[in-house]
Amino acid sequence: MFEFELQHRTRNCFATGQELAAGETYFTVLLRQGAQIERRDYSVAGWNGPPTECVAWWKAQVPLPTATTKPRWAPNEVLLKFFEDLAGRPEQADLRYVLTLLLIRRRLLRLESSERDAQGIERLRVHCPRLDCEFEILAIVPEDSRVTEIQRELGRLFLSVADDLP
Repeated sequence: MFEFELQHRTRNCFATGQELAAGETYFTVLLRQGAQIERRDYSVAGWNGPPTECVAWWKAQVPLPTATTKPRWAPNEVLLKFFEDLAGRPEQADLRYVLTLLLIRRRLLRLESSERDAQGIERLRVHCPRLDCEFEILAIVPEDSRVTEIQRELGRLFLSVADDLP
């Protein structure tokens, strides 16, 4: 099974090792390392642009200790790129289904139809206006034991303030 075992923001620049200070701008890169996704954070000084082999990258800011901001999702383009990257990975069908629901809620995808086949398997047809294409998604509801894991995976990968996650 393809798992995403990632820590949240590292608080240190991957290139320089220096601590990322409150209020400092930093860059996050997601790299595929075999069956894993690795998250690396870079200070502005340690940033040389995204590696060509990265799955996604974005720019964020370390929250201030007194800040009461809500967690912020990665840019829409990053979420859509990851959604596309999950295609053809049947072992991650439940994660892709949950991400589909999130993208529908964020209005990045639009539900066009939902149908059940002869075996009772539900398939969603969604349209992405930004990419001007349609996708067929298996509605694989995660097992109870996997729900929390998927929440953490998505939070650790795509939230800029992931420290508050359980």
